[in-house]
Amino acid sequence: MTAKAIRGTYLTFTGDPFMAPMKDVMKVEEDGILLLADGKITDMGPAEEMLQRIPEGVPVTEYRDSVIMAGFIDSHVHYAQTQIIGAYGEQLIEWLNNYTFIAEQQFANKDHASEVAEVFLREQLRAGTTTVSTFGTVYPGSVDAFFEASERLNMRNICGKVMMDRNAPEALLDTAQSSYDESKALLEKWHGRGRQMYAVTPRFAPTSSPEQLKAAGALWQENPGTFMQTHVSENVNEVAWVKDLYPEHEGYLDVYDKYGLCGERALFGHGIHLTEAELARLSETGGTITHCPTSNFFLGSGYLNVHNARKPERPVNVGLATDLGAGTSFSILQTLNETYKAAQLNGNALSAGHAFYMATQGTAKALKVDDQVGNLDTGKEADVVVLDMKSTPIIDYRMGYAKDFEERLFILMTMGDDRATRATYVAGELMYDRGEKAETGAYATFSLGEQRALAAE
Repeated sequence: MTAKAIRGTYLTFTGDPFMAPMKDVMKVEEDGILLLADGKITDMGPAEEMLQRIPEGVPVTEYRDSVIMAGFIDSHVHYAQTQIIGAYGEQLIEWLNNYTFIAEQQFANKDHASEVAEVFLREQLRAGTTTVSTFGTVYPGSVDAFFEASERLNMRNICGKVMMDRNAPEALLDTAQSSYDESKALLEKWHGRGRQMYAVTPRFAPTSSPEQLKAAGALWQENPGTFMQTHVSENVNEVAWVKDLYPEHEGYLDVYDKYGLCGERALFGHGIHLTEAELARLSETGGTITHCPTSNFFLGSGYLNVHNARKPERPVNVGLATDLGAGTSFSILQTLNETYKAAQLNGNALSAGHAFYMATQGTAKALKVDDQVGNLDTGKEADVVVLDMKSTPIIDYRMGYAKDFEERLFILMTMGDDRATRATYVAGELMYDRGEKAETGAYATFSLGEQRALAAE
């Protein structure tokens, strides 16, 4: 790969601001340069020094009035729900029955799955998101379709086949044995293939029998280094339903725990209504809550108390997530806006530094991929987003009254959206370039539809 350099103000983190003073862990270089080569960040530092070190002939792209940071990470999302974003009305269970389960049946057709995967990943790049942990559907072809698109773009992504053997339409049901067999085959095909990663994916306890959860736990335990993703304690009615279905268990999390589904790389969507004992158990096992504020507000589920989850005496890993399609935007910036509101409703303030840490290194650390992505450091994979600090006229105006860099960051996270994404680099390659205006945005590779048209010629 050809080496390249990008210049501008960059922001990264060297530690966790929930556990240490912000001034000790947030690093800002007002005029810095990153050198990208062979998919990695190979050198970085102040521009004055870097200009002396960059090899002759390496092009330097300068981004003015922007901030450069690690690509955003979305720890819980449903690519198969892209077509039902913003579906009106209902709370969780009704929403699943009236929208989600209907849409997901279309993914029996792999061509449809491939089309949606392409749209989904292009929109992630437009939003500056370079890694996602996404649910497929019950159909194995939907997982193949996602990974094929992800591999073509060389993104570091996580996906898994939904395991679901009850309480859903017949067309979406598998069995304990078939879900194990199909998931195992997909895991062996895709996990560790390039930058692709697999997650064992029981949808949630109400749609899995005890036998299926046992199979899911066995598969996950048999394959160290893989992920497990599911949902927990999103909605009060859901919590009550789980209690009825699993009366012998101490609580919702205990259902997963008893079947071997708690531990590091276990990603639990939402976790709004977890008890103190459940939070302590999550902390003990190293599991992660994936915080989905836009979805939680949209479905009226409640709002996670991030500061309580991250209490130093029993810290729980928390990743940031959009939870499309109950979440209403691909934009992590818009998600941070809602994260701030959730914190306010819990009586806490969420600084811009804490928010951008969650969106990058914090989520990478929660997913146990922080040795590869999540911050700007030499040797890390070069997944990078460049955000325009003046992406709209009103943001530009408001920035003129900001007293310091952190206030500018706060304006960006509360007023920004995908129009702020100036450029997205994946493994050091420019994969999305907005251009000077949002409507001039372009991708660096052909879309699936364009590839098919070329092949037909």
